Amino acid sequence: MPLQYAVPGVGGVGPVDAVRAIERVLREGFDPEPAPARSAVPVPAGELLLMPAAAGPYAGVKIAGVAPANPERGLPRITGSYLLLDGPTLQPLALLDGAALTALRTPAVTAAALGRLADPGAAHLVLFGAGPQAYGHLDALLALRRLTRLTVVARNAERAEVLAAYGRSLGLASSVGTPEAVAGADVVVCCTTARTPLFDGGAVPDHAAVAAVGSHEPDAREVDEALVRRAELYVEARAVAEREAGDLIMAGVGGRQVWNLAELVRGDALVPEGRPRFFKSVGMAWEDLAVAAEVYRSSL
Repeated sequence: MPLQYAVPGVGGVGPVDAVRAIERVLREGFDPEPAPARSAVPVPAGELLLMPAAAGPYAGVKIAGVAPANPERGLPRITGSYLLLDGPTLQPLALLDGAALTALRTPAVTAAALGRLADPGAAHLVLFGAGPQAYGHLDALLALRRLTRLTVVARNAERAEVLAAYGRSLGLASSVGTPEAVAGADVVVCCTTARTPLFDGGAVPDHAAVAAVGSHEPDAREVDEALVRRAELYVEARAVAEREAGDLIMAGVGGRQVWNLAELVRGDALVPEGRPRFFKSVGMAWEDLAVAAEVYRSSL
């Protein structure tokens, strides 16, 4: 089969398509719990990640680089490529831009979760971060939700204002704010490189839904114990969260109930009222495969 190159973009697949691809894999019975673990190899520039997966008629592997110094050079922090394979024969089908795929996949996973965790009338999004993932999450959530207000919280004031301006161009009442803005949030999304909590979890309203996607390290977190103790908890898979979800590990969730994304998408997870709902994402290889396969199918 011919190898198709899809660089630097991800074809005609948009946020809604990517969300539906994630949901379809789970609804068809895929179990994320035994999915292959991510391999991380330290290198001088940062780390190399190897993420293989197989589901349905496809298999694939992402080789990603995480280079923390790249933004200072005007380069993406996340690099890499995705090789999509035919499942039965393992023949190469397509080579995709790994960074572009990640920028599409991660917000799609968050949107799939928040579509079920956020109140139907949620209007105010507080968004931590101003990099590519912040833009991707805003686009994905707006594709599925009728948000009306955006507050951007970021260390770099100039980049925060640029993102706020982008929000205004989409019709939102958009401004730059401080961490205290979570007190008036309906939805909070954290997509930063922070290693310590970004805000006071006690200030988050009981009706709010929160997602944190910025880290896959057990000693880094974007939310504090106060939020984790108050919230109903959701992850992509319990097995990977126990290894990589610092937000939960450092809060010591112990024997508490933690729902996985398959249970949430299939309607088996509890989604209570009267307390925050917190979704922690670390990124898994099956998600890349689901979206990469959708990109490939759309190109045929």
